[in-house]
Amino acid sequence: MWRRLYLLLVIVRLYFALSPSYIHPDEHFQGPEVIAGEIFGYPSYKTWEFTSEQPIRSSFPLWVFYGAPLTLTKWILEGLGYGPPWLTPKVYFLGLRLVMFNLNFVLGDWAIHEIIARPHDRRVAIMAVSSSFVTWTFQTHTFSNSIESLVVLWTVVLAIRLRDHPGRISARSCIVLAFLLVLGVFNRITFPAFVVLPLLQVVPSLLSQPLRIPILAFAGVTTLFFAIAMDTEFYTSGPLRIRELYNSAIITPWNNLVYNLDETNLAQHGLHPVWQHAVANLPQLLGPALPLVLFSSRKLTLFWSGIIGIAVLSCFRHQEPRFLIPAVPLLLSSIRLPRKNARAWIGAWAVFNVLAGILFGVYHQGGVVPAQAFIGAEYDAKLVGTAHVAWWKTYSPPRWLLGEVNTNVTTTDLMGMPGDQMLQHFREVAPCIGKVMSGNGVLLVAPLSATFLDASIDQSSSSTSDIRLTELWRYRKHIGLDDLDFGDDGVWPTLSRVIGRRGLGIWKVEKRC
Repeated sequence: MWRRLYLLLVIVRLYFALSPSYIHPDEHFQGPEVIAGEIFGYPSYKTWEFTSEQPIRSSFPLWVFYGAPLTLTKWILEGLGYGPPWLTPKVYFLGLRLVMFNLNFVLGDWAIHEIIARPHDRRVAIMAVSSSFVTWTFQTHTFSNSIESLVVLWTVVLAIRLRDHPGRISARSCIVLAFLLVLGVFNRITFPAFVVLPLLQVVPSLLSQPLRIPILAFAGVTTLFFAIAMDTEFYTSGPLRIRELYNSAIITPWNNLVYNLDETNLAQHGLHPVWQHAVANLPQLLGPALPLVLFSSRKLTLFWSGIIGIAVLSCFRHQEPRFLIPAVPLLLSSIRLPRKNARAWIGAWAVFNVLAGILFGVYHQGGVVPAQAFIGAEYDAKLVGTAHVAWWKTYSPPRWLLGEVNTNVTTTDLMGMPGDQMLQHFREVAPCIGKVMSGNGVLLVAPLSATFLDASIDQSSSSTSDIRLTELWRYRKHIGLDDLDFGDDGVWPTLSRVIGRRGLGIWKVEKRC
Protein backbone atom coordinates (compact mmCIF):
# COMPACT_ATOMS: atom_id res chain seq x y z
CA MET A 1 0.00 0.00 0.00
CA TRP A 2 2.67 2.49 0.99
CA ARG A 3 4.56 1.89 -2.28
CA ARG A 4 1.50 2.83 -4.34
CA LEU A 5 1.01 5.93 -2.22
CA TYR A 6 4.68 6.82 -2.66
CA LEU A 7 4.34 6.49 -6.46
CA LEU A 8 1.30 8.78 -6.34
CA LEU A 9 3.31 11.35 -4.37
CA VAL A 10 6.09 11.19 -6.97
CA ILE A 11 3.51 12.01 -9.67
CA VAL A 12 2.24 14.89 -7.53
CA ARG A 13 5.84 16.13 -7.23
CA LEU A 14 6.23 15.98 -11.02
CA TYR A 15 2.97 17.91 -11.52
CA PHE A 16 4.13 20.75 -9.31
CA ALA A 17 7.57 20.72 -10.92
CA LEU A 18 5.98 21.44 -14.32
CA SER A 19 3.57 24.07 -12.99
CA PRO A 20 4.76 27.63 -13.72
CA SER A 21 4.47 29.00 -10.19
CA TYR A 22 7.03 31.56 -9.06
CA ILE A 23 7.87 31.39 -5.35
CA HIS A 24 10.71 33.91 -5.05
CA PRO A 25 12.78 36.01 -7.51
CA ASP A 26 16.00 34.27 -6.43
CA GLU A 27 14.90 31.05 -8.14
CA HIS A 28 15.51 32.87 -11.44
CA PHE A 29 17.95 35.69 -10.74
CA GLN A 30 20.48 33.62 -8.78
CA GLY A 31 20.66 30.90 -11.44
CA PRO A 32 18.90 30.49 -14.80
CA GLU A 33 18.83 34.22 -15.57
CA VAL A 34 22.63 34.32 -15.43
CA ILE A 35 23.45 30.97 -17.04
CA ALA A 36 20.96 31.31 -19.91
CA GLY A 37 22.69 34.52 -20.96
CA GLU A 38 26.08 32.78 -20.93
CA ILE A 39 24.98 29.71 -22.91
CA PHE A 40 22.48 31.11 -25.40
CA GLY A 41 23.59 34.71 -25.56
CA TYR A 42 20.18 35.86 -24.34
CA PRO A 43 20.10 39.44 -23.06
CA SER A 44 19.62 38.82 -19.35
CA TYR A 45 19.51 40.84 -16.17
CA LYS A 46 22.21 40.38 -13.55
CA THR A 47 21.47 41.49 -10.02
CA TRP A 48 23.91 43.37 -7.79
CA GLU A 49 25.17 40.05 -6.41
CA PHE A 50 26.89 39.42 -9.75
CA THR A 51 27.80 42.98 -10.72
CA SER A 52 29.30 44.49 -7.54
CA GLU A 53 33.04 44.99 -7.14
CA GLN A 54 33.06 42.11 -4.65
CA PRO A 55 30.59 39.60 -6.20
CA ILE A 56 29.05 37.22 -3.70
CA ARG A 57 27.54 34.54 -5.99
CA SER A 58 29.65 31.75 -7.43
CA SER A 59 29.25 30.53 -11.00
CA PHE A 60 30.69 27.12 -10.10
CA PRO A 61 27.46 25.47 -8.81
CA LEU A 62 25.44 27.24 -11.52
CA TRP A 63 27.44 25.52 -14.24
CA VAL A 64 27.22 22.17 -12.47
CA PHE A 65 23.45 22.14 -11.93
CA TYR A 66 22.09 24.43 -14.66
CA GLY A 67 24.79 25.05 -17.23
CA ALA A 68 25.62 21.40 -17.89
CA PRO A 69 22.02 20.20 -18.49
CA LEU A 70 21.11 23.27 -20.55
CA THR A 71 24.19 22.83 -22.75
CA LEU A 72 23.49 19.11 -23.14
CA THR A 73 19.85 19.78 -24.03
CA LYS A 74 20.90 22.33 -26.61
CA TRP A 75 23.39 19.93 -28.23
CA ILE A 76 20.89 17.04 -28.33
CA LEU A 77 17.98 19.03 -29.77
CA GLU A 78 20.15 20.79 -32.32
CA GLY A 79 21.75 17.46 -33.26
CA LEU A 80 18.29 16.00 -33.87
CA GLY A 81 17.44 18.95 -36.07
CA TYR A 82 15.10 20.65 -33.59
CA GLY A 83 16.30 24.21 -33.79
CA PRO A 84 14.06 27.29 -33.65
CA PRO A 85 11.12 27.47 -33.15
CA TRP A 86 11.48 24.33 -31.00
CA LEU A 87 14.35 25.69 -28.93
CA THR A 88 12.45 28.28 -26.93
CA PRO A 89 13.09 29.61 -23.42
CA LYS A 90 9.96 27.74 -22.29
CA VAL A 91 11.59 24.44 -23.33
CA TYR A 92 14.66 25.29 -21.27
CA PHE A 93 12.51 26.44 -18.34
CA LEU A 94 10.67 23.11 -18.26
CA GLY A 95 13.96 21.29 -18.79
CA LEU A 96 15.47 22.86 -15.67
CA ARG A 97 12.35 22.04 -13.68
CA LEU A 98 12.69 18.40 -14.80
CA VAL A 99 16.36 18.47 -13.78
CA MET A 100 15.44 19.69 -10.30
CA PHE A 101 12.64 17.12 -10.07
CA ASN A 102 14.97 14.26 -10.99
CA LEU A 103 17.73 15.44 -8.66
CA ASN A 104 15.25 15.67 -5.81
CA PHE A 105 13.45 12.41 -6.61
CA VAL A 106 16.51 10.26 -7.35
CA LEU A 107 19.25 11.73 -5.17
CA GLY A 108 17.10 13.13 -2.38
CA ASP A 109 15.02 10.02 -1.79
CA TRP A 110 18.03 7.77 -2.31
CA ALA A 111 19.94 9.64 0.39
CA ILE A 112 17.15 9.06 2.91
CA HIS A 113 17.15 5.34 2.07
CA GLU A 114 20.91 5.29 2.66
CA ILE A 115 20.86 7.17 5.95
CA ILE A 116 18.04 5.40 7.79
CA ALA A 117 18.68 1.71 8.44
CA ARG A 118 15.49 0.45 10.07
CA PRO A 119 12.80 -0.35 7.43
CA HIS A 120 9.89 1.06 9.47
CA ASP A 121 11.69 4.31 10.26
CA ARG A 122 12.79 4.55 6.62
CA ARG A 123 9.21 4.22 5.34
CA VAL A 124 7.95 6.88 7.74
CA ALA A 125 10.79 9.22 6.74
CA ILE A 126 10.42 8.79 3.00
CA MET A 127 6.64 9.21 3.17
CA ALA A 128 6.90 12.29 5.39
CA VAL A 129 9.41 13.97 3.08
CA SER A 130 7.58 12.92 -0.11
CA SER A 131 4.27 14.28 1.16
CA SER A 132 5.65 17.68 2.18
CA PHE A 133 4.73 20.70 0.05
CA VAL A 134 8.33 21.88 0.47
CA THR A 135 9.44 18.80 -1.50
CA TRP A 136 6.74 19.38 -4.14
CA THR A 137 7.44 23.07 -4.67
CA PHE A 138 10.65 24.59 -3.27
CA GLN A 139 12.74 21.49 -3.98
CA THR A 140 11.61 21.32 -7.63
CA HIS A 141 12.40 24.99 -8.29
CA THR A 142 15.83 26.35 -9.16
CA PHE A 143 16.73 27.62 -5.69
CA SER A 144 20.27 27.54 -4.35
CA ASN A 145 18.58 26.40 -1.13
CA SER A 146 17.20 23.33 -2.94
CA ILE A 147 20.68 22.47 -4.20
CA GLU A 148 22.01 23.02 -0.68
CA SER A 149 19.48 20.52 0.65
CA LEU A 150 20.69 17.79 -1.73
CA VAL A 151 24.35 18.47 -0.98
CA VAL A 152 23.64 18.39 2.77
CA LEU A 153 21.89 15.00 2.50
CA TRP A 154 24.70 13.40 0.52
CA THR A 155 27.34 14.87 2.77
CA VAL A 156 25.57 13.15 5.66
CA VAL A 157 25.41 9.90 3.65
CA LEU A 158 29.15 9.91 2.93
CA ALA A 159 30.05 10.98 6.46
CA ILE A 160 28.06 8.06 7.87
CA ARG A 161 29.73 5.64 5.45
CA LEU A 162 33.17 6.78 6.53
CA ARG A 163 32.19 6.82 10.21
CA ASP A 164 30.74 3.29 10.15
CA HIS A 165 33.64 1.72 8.20
CA PRO A 166 36.81 2.99 9.89
CA GLY A 167 38.84 0.04 8.67
CA ARG A 168 38.48 0.91 4.98
CA ILE A 169 40.22 3.70 3.07
CA SER A 170 37.04 4.32 1.00
CA ALA A 171 38.88 6.52 -1.49
CA ARG A 172 35.84 7.11 -3.68
CA SER A 173 33.71 8.28 -0.76
CA CYS A 174 36.53 10.60 0.36
CA ILE A 175 36.85 12.15 -3.11
CA VAL A 176 33.10 12.70 -3.50
CA LEU A 177 32.81 14.07 0.04
CA ALA A 178 35.61 16.60 -0.58
CA PHE A 179 33.96 17.68 -3.84
CA LEU A 180 30.60 18.14 -2.12
CA LEU A 181 32.10 20.15 0.72
CA VAL A 182 33.60 22.67 -1.70
CA LEU A 183 30.49 22.69 -3.89
CA GLY A 184 28.27 23.24 -0.85
CA VAL A 185 30.28 26.20 0.43
CA PHE A 186 30.43 27.85 -3.01
CA ASN A 187 26.70 27.32 -3.41
CA ARG A 188 25.70 28.82 -0.03
CA ILE A 189 27.85 29.86 2.90
CA THR A 190 25.20 28.51 5.30
CA PHE A 191 25.98 24.95 4.16
CA PRO A 192 28.60 24.14 6.87
CA ALA A 193 26.05 24.81 9.62
CA PHE A 194 23.99 21.79 8.54
CA VAL A 195 26.91 19.35 8.19
CA VAL A 196 29.23 20.26 11.06
CA LEU A 197 27.91 17.45 13.28
CA PRO A 198 28.29 14.53 10.82
CA LEU A 199 31.73 15.85 9.83
CA LEU A 200 32.84 15.87 13.48
CA GLN A 201 31.67 12.26 13.75
CA VAL A 202 34.04 11.35 10.91
CA VAL A 203 37.14 12.64 12.73
CA PRO A 204 37.81 9.46 14.80
CA SER A 205 37.73 7.36 11.62
CA LEU A 206 40.31 9.67 10.02
CA LEU A 207 42.62 9.07 12.97
CA SER A 208 42.21 5.31 12.67
CA GLN A 209 42.62 5.43 8.88
CA PRO A 210 45.02 8.35 8.25
CA LEU A 211 45.35 7.60 4.50
CA ARG A 212 41.95 9.20 4.10
CA ILE A 213 43.36 12.61 5.03
CA PRO A 214 45.61 13.16 1.96
CA ILE A 215 42.85 11.88 -0.33
CA LEU A 216 40.37 14.33 1.15
CA ALA A 217 42.91 17.13 1.02
CA PHE A 218 43.94 16.50 -2.59
CA ALA A 219 40.34 16.22 -3.85
CA GLY A 220 39.25 19.26 -1.86
CA VAL A 221 42.14 21.48 -2.97
CA THR A 222 41.69 20.44 -6.60
CA THR A 223 37.97 21.22 -6.52
CA LEU A 224 38.67 24.49 -4.71
CA PHE A 225 41.18 25.49 -7.39
CA PHE A 226 38.73 24.85 -10.21
CA ALA A 227 35.92 26.68 -8.40
CA ILE A 228 38.06 29.77 -7.80
CA ALA A 229 39.40 29.66 -11.36
CA MET A 230 35.88 29.46 -12.81
CA ASP A 231 34.68 32.39 -10.73
CA THR A 232 37.74 34.47 -11.52
CA GLU A 233 37.31 33.93 -15.26
CA PHE A 234 33.56 34.54 -15.00
CA TYR A 235 33.96 37.90 -13.29
CA THR A 236 37.01 39.24 -15.12
CA SER A 237 37.45 40.24 -18.74
CA GLY A 238 39.90 38.40 -20.91
CA PRO A 239 41.29 34.87 -20.66
CA LEU A 240 42.32 33.44 -17.30
CA ARG A 241 46.07 33.18 -16.68
CA ILE A 242 46.84 30.56 -14.06
CA ARG A 243 50.10 32.18 -13.05
CA GLU A 244 48.21 35.38 -12.16
CA LEU A 245 45.45 33.61 -10.24
CA TYR A 246 47.12 34.20 -6.88
CA ASN A 247 46.81 37.98 -7.25
CA SER A 248 43.53 38.19 -9.18
CA ALA A 249 41.54 35.39 -7.56
CA ILE A 250 37.90 36.12 -6.76
CA ILE A 251 36.71 34.05 -3.81
CA THR A 252 32.93 34.49 -3.76
CA PRO A 253 32.19 32.58 -0.50
CA TRP A 254 34.54 34.90 1.36
CA ASN A 255 32.90 37.97 -0.21
CA ASN A 256 29.51 36.54 0.73
CA LEU A 257 30.53 35.95 4.34
CA VAL A 258 32.00 39.45 4.71
CA TYR A 259 28.83 40.97 3.24
CA ASN A 260 26.48 39.07 5.54
CA LEU A 261 28.50 39.76 8.68
CA ASP A 262 27.81 43.48 8.20
CA GLU A 263 24.36 44.17 9.63
CA THR A 264 24.05 47.41 7.65
CA ASN A 265 24.08 45.30 4.51
CA LEU A 266 21.43 42.94 5.87
CA ALA A 267 19.25 45.93 6.77
CA GLN A 268 18.81 46.63 3.05
CA HIS A 269 17.04 43.29 2.72
CA GLY A 270 15.10 43.45 5.99
CA LEU A 271 16.08 42.68 9.57
CA HIS A 272 14.24 40.08 11.63
CA PRO A 273 14.35 39.09 15.31
CA VAL A 274 16.57 36.16 16.22
CA TRP A 275 13.50 34.00 16.88
CA GLN A 276 12.02 34.52 13.39
CA HIS A 277 13.18 31.14 12.06
CA ALA A 278 12.05 29.15 15.10
CA VAL A 279 8.74 30.88 15.80
CA ALA A 280 7.52 31.93 12.34
CA ASN A 281 9.46 30.36 9.46
CA LEU A 282 9.79 26.77 10.64
CA PRO A 283 6.04 26.40 11.43
CA GLN A 284 5.26 27.67 7.91
CA LEU A 285 7.35 24.86 6.43
CA LEU A 286 6.46 22.00 8.79
CA GLY A 287 2.88 22.76 9.84
CA PRO A 288 1.41 19.82 11.84
CA ALA A 289 4.80 18.05 11.78
CA LEU A 290 6.38 20.63 14.10
CA PRO A 291 4.96 19.12 17.34
CA LEU A 292 6.26 15.71 16.26
CA VAL A 293 9.69 17.17 15.56
CA LEU A 294 9.79 18.70 19.03
CA PHE A 295 8.22 15.91 21.09
CA SER A 296 8.19 12.69 19.04
CA SER A 297 11.38 12.37 17.06
CA ARG A 298 14.58 10.35 17.09
CA LYS A 299 17.28 12.64 18.45
CA LEU A 300 20.05 11.34 16.20
CA THR A 301 22.41 12.83 13.61
CA LEU A 302 19.71 14.04 11.21
CA PHE A 303 17.72 15.76 13.93
CA TRP A 304 20.64 17.56 15.52
CA SER A 305 22.08 18.54 12.13
CA GLY A 306 18.82 20.32 11.35
CA ILE A 307 18.63 21.95 14.79
CA ILE A 308 22.24 23.18 14.63
CA GLY A 309 21.68 24.59 11.16
CA ILE A 310 18.59 26.49 12.29
CA ALA A 311 20.42 27.81 15.37
CA VAL A 312 23.37 29.10 13.32
CA LEU A 313 21.12 30.72 10.70
CA SER A 314 19.16 32.41 13.50
CA CYS A 315 22.31 34.36 14.38
CA PHE A 316 21.96 36.30 11.12
CA ARG A 317 19.29 39.01 11.31
CA HIS A 318 17.93 38.53 7.78
CA GLN A 319 15.78 35.40 7.88
CA GLU A 320 13.52 33.97 5.17
CA PRO A 321 11.64 30.63 5.27
CA ARG A 322 13.49 29.24 2.23
CA PHE A 323 16.79 29.47 4.14
CA LEU A 324 15.52 26.53 6.21
CA ILE A 325 14.80 24.23 3.25
CA PRO A 326 17.83 21.98 4.04
CA ALA A 327 16.47 21.43 7.55
CA VAL A 328 13.10 20.13 6.35
CA PRO A 329 14.18 16.65 5.12
CA LEU A 330 16.53 16.33 8.10
CA LEU A 331 13.77 16.96 10.62
CA LEU A 332 10.97 15.13 8.79
CA SER A 333 13.23 12.07 8.52
CA SER A 334 13.51 12.06 12.31
CA ILE A 335 9.84 12.09 13.31
CA ARG A 336 7.79 9.25 14.77
CA LEU A 337 4.08 9.02 14.03
CA PRO A 338 1.88 9.64 17.08
CA ARG A 339 0.58 6.48 18.77
CA LYS A 340 -2.75 8.11 19.54
CA ASN A 341 -4.88 9.92 16.97
CA ALA A 342 -2.50 8.98 14.15
CA ARG A 343 -5.27 9.21 11.55
CA ALA A 344 -6.23 12.70 12.73
CA TRP A 345 -2.63 13.84 12.42
CA ILE A 346 -2.27 12.30 8.95
CA GLY A 347 -5.47 14.07 7.89
CA ALA A 348 -4.24 17.43 9.21
CA TRP A 349 -0.85 16.85 7.53
CA ALA A 350 -2.53 16.05 4.20
CA VAL A 351 -4.82 19.11 4.31
CA PHE A 352 -1.94 21.43 5.25
CA ASN A 353 0.32 20.23 2.43
CA VAL A 354 -2.40 20.10 -0.24
CA LEU A 355 -3.43 23.70 0.48
CA ALA A 356 0.16 24.95 0.70
CA GLY A 357 1.12 22.94 -2.39
CA ILE A 358 -1.71 24.43 -4.47
CA LEU A 359 -0.87 27.94 -3.27
CA PHE A 360 2.90 27.84 -3.78
CA GLY A 361 3.00 25.24 -6.53
CA VAL A 362 0.26 26.57 -8.82
CA TYR A 363 -1.10 30.01 -7.94
CA HIS A 364 1.72 31.94 -6.29
CA GLN A 365 2.76 34.48 -8.95
CA GLY A 366 1.70 31.74 -11.37
CA GLY A 367 1.04 34.06 -14.29
CA VAL A 368 4.49 35.64 -14.54
CA VAL A 369 6.16 32.84 -16.50
CA PRO A 370 3.19 32.33 -18.91
CA ALA A 371 3.02 36.12 -19.43
CA GLN A 372 6.65 36.23 -20.48
CA ALA A 373 6.03 33.29 -22.81
CA PHE A 374 3.08 35.16 -24.38
CA ILE A 375 5.08 38.37 -24.80
CA GLY A 376 8.02 36.49 -26.29
CA ALA A 377 5.82 34.59 -28.75
CA GLU A 378 3.90 37.71 -29.80
CA TYR A 379 6.94 39.85 -30.46
CA ASP A 380 8.94 37.04 -32.00
CA ALA A 381 6.22 36.73 -34.67
CA LYS A 382 5.93 40.44 -35.43
CA LEU A 383 9.04 42.22 -34.31
CA VAL A 384 8.89 45.87 -35.33
CA GLY A 385 11.04 48.36 -33.45
CA THR A 386 10.94 48.11 -29.67
CA ALA A 387 8.23 47.48 -27.11
CA HIS A 388 7.87 48.88 -23.60
CA VAL A 389 6.48 46.42 -21.05
CA ALA A 390 5.87 47.59 -17.48
CA TRP A 391 5.15 45.14 -14.64
CA TRP A 392 3.15 46.34 -11.64
CA LYS A 393 2.39 44.53 -8.37
CA THR A 394 4.19 41.33 -9.41
CA TYR A 395 7.55 39.75 -8.73
CA SER A 396 10.33 40.97 -10.98
CA PRO A 397 9.89 39.19 -14.35
CA PRO A 398 12.71 36.86 -15.48
CA ARG A 399 14.11 38.47 -18.63
CA TRP A 400 15.74 35.27 -19.87
CA LEU A 401 12.29 33.80 -20.60
CA LEU A 402 11.94 36.28 -23.48
CA GLY A 403 14.94 34.83 -25.25
CA GLU A 404 16.26 36.87 -28.18
CA VAL A 405 13.13 39.03 -28.08
CA ASN A 406 14.53 40.64 -24.95
CA THR A 407 16.73 42.75 -27.24
CA ASN A 408 13.63 44.54 -28.52
CA VAL A 409 11.63 44.65 -25.29
CA THR A 410 12.29 47.24 -22.63
CA THR A 411 11.16 45.73 -19.31
CA THR A 412 10.32 48.15 -16.51
CA ASP A 413 9.68 46.75 -13.04
CA LEU A 414 7.29 49.10 -11.24
CA MET A 415 6.93 46.63 -8.33
CA GLY A 416 4.67 48.11 -5.62
CA MET A 417 4.71 51.68 -6.91
CA PRO A 418 1.63 53.71 -5.82
CA GLY A 419 -1.11 53.75 -8.43
CA ASP A 420 -0.89 57.48 -9.16
CA GLN A 421 2.85 57.23 -9.83
CA MET A 422 2.28 54.20 -12.04
CA LEU A 423 -0.21 56.16 -14.18
CA GLN A 424 2.23 59.08 -14.37
CA HIS A 425 4.82 56.68 -15.75
CA PHE A 426 2.45 55.73 -18.57
CA ARG A 427 1.56 59.35 -19.27
CA GLU A 428 5.22 59.81 -20.17
CA VAL A 429 5.69 56.71 -22.36
CA ALA A 430 2.27 55.69 -23.72
CA PRO A 431 1.17 56.74 -27.22
CA CYS A 432 -1.96 58.78 -27.88
CA ILE A 433 -5.14 56.84 -28.67
CA GLY A 434 -5.30 56.05 -32.37
CA LYS A 435 -1.72 57.12 -33.08
CA VAL A 436 0.33 54.69 -35.18
CA MET A 437 3.65 53.91 -33.49
CA SER A 438 6.85 52.82 -35.17
CA GLY A 439 7.43 50.25 -32.46
CA ASN A 440 5.33 47.57 -30.75
CA GLY A 441 3.60 49.88 -28.31
CA VAL A 442 3.35 49.98 -24.54
CA LEU A 443 2.04 47.14 -22.38
CA LEU A 444 1.10 46.81 -18.73
CA VAL A 445 1.29 43.49 -16.86
CA ALA A 446 -0.60 43.54 -13.57
CA PRO A 447 -2.82 41.34 -11.37
CA LEU A 448 -6.55 41.33 -12.10
CA SER A 449 -7.09 41.97 -8.38
CA ALA A 450 -5.69 45.52 -8.74
CA THR A 451 -9.00 47.40 -8.55
CA PHE A 452 -7.14 50.67 -9.10
CA LEU A 453 -7.00 49.79 -12.80
CA ASP A 454 -10.78 49.49 -13.17
CA ALA A 455 -11.25 53.16 -14.06
CA SER A 456 -8.74 52.85 -16.91
CA ILE A 457 -10.14 49.54 -18.15
CA ASP A 458 -13.64 51.09 -18.38
CA GLN A 459 -13.78 52.48 -21.93
CA SER A 460 -17.23 54.03 -21.72
CA SER A 461 -17.76 57.72 -22.34
CA SER A 462 -18.24 58.27 -18.60
CA SER A 463 -14.69 57.15 -17.79
CA THR A 464 -12.63 59.96 -16.28
CA SER A 465 -9.21 58.31 -16.60
CA ASP A 466 -6.82 59.72 -19.19
CA ILE A 467 -5.18 56.28 -19.52
CA ARG A 468 -6.98 53.59 -21.52
CA LEU A 469 -6.21 49.89 -21.05
CA THR A 470 -7.20 47.32 -23.67
CA GLU A 471 -6.91 43.73 -22.52
CA LEU A 472 -4.76 41.45 -24.69
CA TRP A 473 -4.29 38.37 -22.48
CA ARG A 474 -5.15 36.96 -19.07
CA TYR A 475 -4.13 33.97 -16.97
CA ARG A 476 -6.35 32.93 -14.11
CA LYS A 477 -3.97 30.79 -12.02
CA HIS A 478 -2.21 33.73 -10.40
CA ILE A 479 -2.33 35.03 -6.83
CA GLY A 480 0.03 37.68 -5.53
CA LEU A 481 0.34 37.65 -1.76
CA ASP A 482 2.13 41.00 -1.98
CA ASP A 483 -1.23 42.52 -2.98
CA LEU A 484 -2.74 41.78 0.44
CA ASP A 485 -3.81 44.97 2.22
CA PHE A 486 -5.59 43.93 5.41
CA GLY A 487 -4.91 47.26 7.13
CA ASP A 488 -6.84 49.45 4.67
CA ASP A 489 -9.39 47.03 3.20
CA GLY A 490 -10.01 44.56 6.03
CA VAL A 491 -9.43 40.81 6.05
CA TRP A 492 -12.49 39.48 4.21
CA PRO A 493 -12.67 42.20 1.50
CA THR A 494 -8.94 41.72 0.83
CA LEU A 495 -9.23 37.95 0.51
CA SER A 496 -12.35 38.31 -1.68
CA ARG A 497 -10.47 40.65 -3.99
CA VAL A 498 -7.16 38.77 -4.19
CA ILE A 499 -8.68 35.29 -4.48
CA GLY A 500 -12.00 36.11 -6.12
CA ARG A 501 -10.33 38.25 -8.78
CA ARG A 502 -7.25 36.08 -9.07
CA GLY A 503 -5.30 36.21 -12.28
CA LEU A 504 -2.73 38.20 -14.24
CA GLY A 505 -3.52 40.39 -17.23
CA ILE A 506 -1.69 42.12 -20.06
CA TRP A 507 -3.11 45.37 -21.39
CA LYS A 508 -2.18 47.67 -24.24
CA VAL A 509 -1.74 51.16 -22.81
CA GLU A 510 -2.80 54.37 -24.55
CA LYS A 511 -3.51 57.86 -23.30
CA ARG A 512 -6.04 60.50 -24.20
CA CYS A 513 -4.20 63.47 -25.72
